[in-house]
Amino acid sequence: MKNKNKFKENEKVCLKATGETVTINKCSYVANMKRYSYTLKEHQNTFYFEEEMDSI
Repeated sequence: MKNKNKFKENEKVCLKATGETVTINKCSYVANMKRYSYTLKEHQNTFYFEEEMDSI
């Protein structure tokens, strides 16, 4: 089955709220919300959703 997440591990993205360039550490699917969450190497204790990030 093909992954439908927008970003891959070790991909650099931009946080919309701060404009900071960050690196994806881990991706996981949140079944009850039906979307993907991501942890970042720079902010390992916080998770973000796809709509909070942009591709570079």
